[in-house]
Parts: sequence; C-alpha cells; structure tokens
Amino acid sequence: MALADPVRRNIVARLSRGDATVNELAEPFAITKQAVSKHIQVLEQAGLVTRSRDAQRRPVHLDAAALERLTAWIDQYRLQAEGRYRRLDALLESQASERIPRSAQTPRSGEQ
Repeated sequence: MALADPVRRNIVARLSRGDATVNELAEPFAITKQAVSKHIQVLEQAGLVTRSRDAQRRPVHLDAAALERLTAWIDQYRLQAEGRYRRLDALLESQASERIPRSAQTPRSGEQ
C-alpha cells in the first residue's frame, strides 16, 4: 500500500536519484511539509526509506535493496498475468477463427 499513492511514488522516484530533505522532497508538491512527512513515515514503515541526521539536516534515504525485493515480487505477478493474457488471447483467436463469417452463412427461412 505504500506505493499506492502517486505522491509517495514520486518521492521514491526522486530519492532514486539521491538523498533529499523533507523540504527538498516537498518542493514539487502543492501540499504541506507535514503532509510530505506523513508520506515519508508511510514509506519508512514499509521499509522503503530511512532517515538519518547530518548536523542540522535530516536526509531521507531510499533503501534500494528493499525496493529491489518489492520489484522482484511485483514482477512475479506481472509475469503470471502476462501468461494468462497470452492464453486468453490464444483462446479468443481460436474461437474467432472457428466462427463462420455472417456473409458466408445461408439465409434462414423467411430471411432475404
């Protein structure tokens, strides 16, 4: 659920380029810094980001290993879904090729 929100996905995308403070992460959004902090807390609880203290700065770090584990997990389901869609496509194609085109059918009694 941590990545269900577009703001959190954008935060993760920004952190993939390097560490940032809450102020830096809040810049592109039309929401309060407190709201951004709450989004960061959700990402922390999910284990995707951590915070540290660097003098007065408290940079947020992306845990790349956790994100990689999440991506691998998602890929398993994506591959399963793709396989199911390929099988469905093949089934629909075979059913479509079995149908006789309407123009080739003989008129029913009473039809012209």
